[in-house]
Amino acid sequence: MPPAPSRGLALPLRRASPLHPTTVTISSTYALLASITGRDATMIKRRGIHSSDRKSSTVAELPGAVPPPANLEPSRAPLSVLPLSMILRSLATTAVSSSPVLLPPSLRIMTLLAHSTSPIFNPDRNPILRYFLKKSFYAQFCAGEEPAEVQATINRLKNIGFTGVILGYAREVVLTEKQAEEVGLTAGQETQKVIDNEIVPWAEGTLETVRLAQPGDFVALKFTGAGSLALHELKHRLPASPYLAKSIDSICQLAHERGIRLLFDAEQDSLQDGIDDWTMEFAKKYNTNPDSATIYGTYQAYKKIIPTVLGRHLAQAQEGNFSLGVKLVRGAYLGSDPRECFHDTKADTDACYDGIAASVLARQWNATVKGNGEYPAAHIVLATHNAESVQKARAICDAGGAKSDIAFAQLQGMADEISCELVEASQSARVDVASTAPKLPTYKYLVWGTTGECMKYLLRRAHENKDAVQRTKSGRDAMWAEVVRRVKNTLRLA
Repeated sequence: MPPAPSRGLALPLRRASPLHPTTVTISSTYALLASITGRDATMIKRRGIHSSDRKSSTVAELPGAVPPPANLEPSRAPLSVLPLSMILRSLATTAVSSSPVLLPPSLRIMTLLAHSTSPIFNPDRNPILRYFLKKSFYAQFCAGEEPAEVQATINRLKNIGFTGVILGYAREVVLTEKQAEEVGLTAGQETQKVIDNEIVPWAEGTLETVRLAQPGDFVALKFTGAGSLALHELKHRLPASPYLAKSIDSICQLAHERGIRLLFDAEQDSLQDGIDDWTMEFAKKYNTNPDSATIYGTYQAYKKIIPTVLGRHLAQAQEGNFSLGVKLVRGAYLGSDPRECFHDTKADTDACYDGIAASVLARQWNATVKGNGEYPAAHIVLATHNAESVQKARAICDAGGAKSDIAFAQLQGMADEISCELVEASQSARVDVASTAPKLPTYKYLVWGTTGECMKYLLRRAHENKDAVQRTKSGRDAMWAEVVRRVKNTLRLA
């Protein structure tokens, strides 16, 4: 596929080769809705998040909400939109992830495959191993190795009913021992070797990812993917060096031209202040339209300081007259960052997450996100596998209280029961011309790259599932219930 024109890109980059390539309570949320909509909170209707096991549903009953009448229940099983091959892969994956017996040896095997250079255990060098992985785990979580494969995967997801994708580049910058020694001698200096070995490969891969995404999609990127210099500058809150800054700007410019939105990932706490500085710098430059945002920062709700950080960024957007893009996650560095950074309990994290979501979505200051004056233009990506948080955001949308654009996002191959219910609700609203139900844009996050390059990503996903056994059990049960439903339907037809 020919690349999209990159007008005005001054960066002399080669085209990458694909082969190398929250604190509020539920009741306070409803009080907020009542003040926004002028309606009694008890009249707000809700839709339930699909669960294959209603007895163990994670959706809390909402105070004051009336039970949904039968005609508000999904007209079909949400998971029915998925092809059988995806259902069976998900069932196998979640069965392993939720098993205390199968998961530990699986993690050890994946660790070996992710880091091996052996011709036997490296998927990119062993065609038999590559074939097995590509038809199983790779197909479940990843987009493809070649541009044509990536486009086909994106099109399949959109044909299912997903609004689009969040596409990431799996390849990581890996230095040889000699290169690492040379970098250590020149830490903080933008030498030609640093440019050639670290910045250029990252920039090329990210530009290629922006070209592969389709207008309206998102592209996720990590600044530390640019290598040791970026890491040094972020850690010490320094401006990006000239070539690196020019590289980031070229990525932002191409995304802006193509209608692609960029999600700058959060990373370890020691780097986050620097990441926030760079994010706000490019947001101020590219988020000039109040109706949209090209640059989104990532906010980890499990950190105590996040409401304060977000309030400060909203104040900067207010003062600078630009839009703030907010990607809201719970967090991913619990095992490596200092424990004092985090909320004391999961309940506190959940409350922080939902409070931030309510504030940004309704564009109103609240007990979690505090500020003064008119709320600035904001746009939010609700990246979560938590059914209750999705339910609460949908309640705001259903009540007509959403002032900010919202996108729901889950990882490809995970939380499909939540994703598919969002898709089903949106499709039902489109079919019913009299429906006033809001749009619920739903995206799947997936990466592209060779099988070997994606193994490190798959290993991270596996470790994430290790800490979310109950969620993976719910996913497993939902997939099994869907298999049973299809078998029953087939036998009934026979």
